[in-house]
Amino acid sequence: MAGNLEEYPLLIGQTGVLKGQRWVLNKPLVIGREATCEVVIPDRQVSRFHARLTPTPEGVILEDMGSKNGTHCNGNPVTSPMTLQDGDNVQIALVGQFIFLTSDATIPLAESVDHPGRLRLDLRSRRVWVNQQQVDPSLSALQFHILHVLFENQGQVVDRQGLIGAAWGDEQAVGVSDQALDALIRRLRDRLASIDPEHPYIITVRGHGLRLDNPPIE
Repeated sequence: MAGNLEEYPLLIGQTGVLKGQRWVLNKPLVIGREATCEVVIPDRQVSRFHARLTPTPEGVILEDMGSKNGTHCNGNPVTSPMTLQDGDNVQIALVGQFIFLTSDATIPLAESVDHPGRLRLDLRSRRVWVNQQQVDPSLSALQFHILHVLFENQGQVVDRQGLIGAAWGDEQAVGVSDQALDALIRRLRDRLASIDPEHPYIITVRGHGLRLDNPPIE
């Protein structure tokens, strides 16, 4: 579908590992637990195929797909297809919240975390810049959450369990192995190194955890 992506409506995650992640609504989008959904929420409270958003010439239609725990818009149950309005809050069961915006232009000023370093994050759009160059394509949700926690505590060591909890959420973290975290960190390091191979941003402190080394821009 042709056109400037900034002209299309957006769905932006507000909770959990999807917080800050956004989806351009230029085609139908299904939210659910099933891995084939466009928006996957890996929680048993969420049905396999929970809700659908469909862009039409009259606006974006939200419908519940017969879910077990329901879909809400601005606190009201969605019992029949409805047209979303700018700023509407969409809730999936009790675990997933999203905000609907009619276009990129309506996004509030980005909630950026600024430090005078070579690494910079934008929390709303999940964009990351390394040495003034944007990481493209964007980091995965898990990679971004790991980086965000290290960024907020830069210079300090964050223990491995804290990182696992931040990335997977406290409920999902129970079954996550050290090997899964190591693989995630390795992929994250590779993404940062693809832009700035001279500096190892994520430092392993053996026996304690990891820390972020964010040097000033030269």
